Amino acid sequence: MSDLSPELKTVIEGGPFAHLSTTNPDGSPQVTVIWVGLDGDEIVSGHMARYVKLRNIERDPRVVLSFLAPPEPDAFLRKYAVVHARATVDFGDDAWPLLDRLAKVYMSPDATFPAPKGPGFVVRYTIERVGGVGPWAPSSH
Repeated sequence: MSDLSPELKTVIEGGPFAHLSTTNPDGSPQVTVIWVGLDGDEIVSGHMARYVKLRNIERDPRVVLSFLAPPEPDAFLRKYAVVHARATVDFGDDAWPLLDRLAKVYMSPDATFPAPKGPGFVVRYTIERVGGVGPWAPSSH
């Protein structure tokens, strides 16, 4: 299990759109863009309905998250992270508050998550390894 570096935590707290890759029942990839945040040292995402991505995670918890770091002036290659993880899906009342907190990052500081309050799903990602380009990636490939 890998820990999140302080640099990667900073990127995640900045609100990058994350690409979540799961595996469909036939083995084909399924990719969707999601909001991600932190709950302590854990990457989390919130969902108000049991979409395909959640059903895929429940069947096969192996996932990959990827996201871009903010651009840097004169950088040849934009830094990015690829996080291999195992995901768990929890149903309950924590999804809407998480999404409301993330709306303030992804939309605006005074935004309220637009869906009605109610139960939903929180996905927690247990990191297995981190790659990409940036200080969070291993120095050799």
